[in-house]
Amino acid sequence: MAEKRMLIMPADIIKKIDENRGDLSQAEFINFLMENQLKANGNEKQAASREEILTLIDSQLKEAAQKQRYATREEIQAFEQDIKVLLKSCLDFFVSYGLELGKESPQAEFEELNSKLEELENHLNSEGESKEAKIKWK
Repeated sequence: MAEKRMLIMPADIIKKIDENRGDLSQAEFINFLMENQLKANGNEKQAASREEILTLIDSQLKEAAQKQRYATREEIQAFEQDIKVLLKSCLDFFVSYGLELGKESPQAEFEELNSKLEELENHLNSEGESKEAKIKWK
């Protein structure tokens, strides 16, 4: 096991480290910074690999989504699928409900509705205005 020591640093530097370290521990992040700085001082320029760039972008996007409460692409796709399932179930319900009504058309309900509409038409005609209400029934 590696020997461990304590390093005393100002609180504002620790705060900057915590804000920028991502998934790394404080020690790993400081070690990473020191290695990069030493490489830069030695004029050793090393290009970042594609995987490192993608990992960095992914971690930054996740942090931004957590801080600003934006929905991620996966969450939006899951929401879209849920909405499609809900719309399909509503459509299935209304189609089956319509088929049930189509089998046995309630003639009594139709006559009741028709009489109420006629009463409404008579009431409107008595006010001096001519209104029409038509119902198409299959």
